[in-house]
This record gives sequence, structure tokens and C-alpha cells, in this order.
Amino acid sequence: MALANLRLIRDVAHHHSVSKAANLNGITQSAASQRIRELETQLGVEIFDHSRRPLTVTAAGKLYLDYCRDVLRRHDELETALHELTKDSSGTVRVAAIYSVGLSEVSEIEARFATRLPDAELRISYLRPDKVYEAVMEDEADLGLMSYVESSRDVVALPWREEEMVVAVAPNHRFAKRKSIPASALDGELFVGFDEDLPINNQIERYLRDHKVNVEMALHFDNLQMVKEAVAHGAGISIVPKRAMRDELLQRRMIALRLDPAELYRPVRIIHRRGKVFNEVSKEFLTLLREDEVSNAA
Repeated sequence: MALANLRLIRDVAHHHSVSKAANLNGITQSAASQRIRELETQLGVEIFDHSRRPLTVTAAGKLYLDYCRDVLRRHDELETALHELTKDSSGTVRVAAIYSVGLSEVSEIEARFATRLPDAELRISYLRPDKVYEAVMEDEADLGLMSYVESSRDVVALPWREEEMVVAVAPNHRFAKRKSIPASALDGELFVGFDEDLPINNQIERYLRDHKVNVEMALHFDNLQMVKEAVAHGAGISIVPKRAMRDELLQRRMIALRLDPAELYRPVRIIHRRGKVFNEVSKEFLTLLREDEVSNAA
């Protein structure tokens, strides 16, 4: 079976769309549909339920999809192993990162990477945490940068950072002239939080509960950027990773107050698929990230 067809099936299943998969594979939608029909005829089963929207994978299709992913993964690993023999410093590393890693910070990493491997290419995609994990699992990314994840049977989570969480306030807030603040002082404050299903929300709620603090939830969001914007515009205070406030602190759009007791840290990890075979470029980028971990710990 041609690798192009295997990639097409994988992409249709991932995006639940023939048109999106066709675009990714550089063919027309009609050509993609024809390939799928021909393949289903050869197999004698339907891979996709064509009567439903968005497109879903049938039970037989799930078996074939596993086959597609396995063959494509093995092909990539073969190419990587052959590439390893040449010790070539050119190539590509694909990275999926949560938005709050920080564009400015990643720009610094990109600059260091370009200096170290000028012939290599670094591709970074910013995604929601679940999409970062999914990209690594489906081998659409060599490495992922995300928080609140642990190693599992399928994924290795390497320590990268323990980011101190602080109280974020607007410059005109009455707390703004402080350097630190006891947890008890947050009682009754208008608070900008995170959606209930996010791990960072669970961590913050646990901290407030342990210190018998009740805040008045003004707003909540599913991403850190919106939380910061709401705080900067005076909608309330929040608890966020200080490292993610670097730009706002430099611009004096927000003030960071150390929590007392300082018990909150956001764990950020480097993840990759277990058994992943890295090319030289990916290895070098991983080394660079781990050096960053050491320098931040110092």
C-alpha cells in the first residue's frame, strides 16, 4: 500500500474531514474521495461512516487506522535511523507547545537553536494541552511542551520547569505596591480563574481551600492569555505562573506578588512518544531544552 494513501487515511481520521486531509496531502477533494472508495473496495469494508458528519471511523476502519499509523511510524523510524548513520546536522524537529510557554521565550530558544544548527529547521505549533499530547501520540510532533502531565505507558514526560505561581494584579490595584501577600488577604477578592476542567484550576482551588480562602469568581477562561488580559484590565486578581507574565511585567501592565506561603508551582514537562527514535536535530533540540532546565534551576 502506498505511503501516500496511508497518510491520507490517517489525516482524514484525525481531522474528520476529507477536504482538510486532501489539502494537507496536496491533492483535490475528489481525488482523495476516489482513493478512499478504491481502498474500501479492495478491503471489502468501509473505513469511514460516510453517512455521518463530521466523518467518523468505523470499527473496521479503526483496525486499518492502527495499521496505517504503525506502518508510517516504522517508516519514519527507518528514515531517522538511516539519517542517524550520516550524523547530518540538517533536518527538521517538530515541536508542539502550549500557548503559555511564551512566544518571546520561544524566540530566544529558536535563536540559540539557529546558532547551534544553522542548517536545521525548527517547526513550532501552539496548541491546547490536549492537542499537544495528541500531536505527540500521533507522531505529528517529535516533542511536546506542556504542563501537568506525567509519564505513561505511551508517553515519556521529562522534567523541564517548576514555575512559581504568584498573585497577578493590575497596576492600579490596592495590592500593587506590595512585594508579597499572605494567602489570607485574598479572601473575598474578585478573582479571574481558569475553567473547571483544567489541572491548573484544580491546583489553585486546592491551595485556596487548604488555606481557608474564599474568592469571588468574576471570570474564568480556558487559557492563560485571556486570564492575564482580564487581570490587566482590572476585572480581578488571579494566580498565574510568574514566568508566563514576563512580557506584562516588562511593560508594567501587571504586578506579580509572591504568595505566602509559596507552595504553588506549575510543572512544565517535555514529552515524547515512548520508543521514539530521534534524528540528530531533535536530539540537539532536546539537549538545548534540558540545558535551559539546568540554567533555570541554577
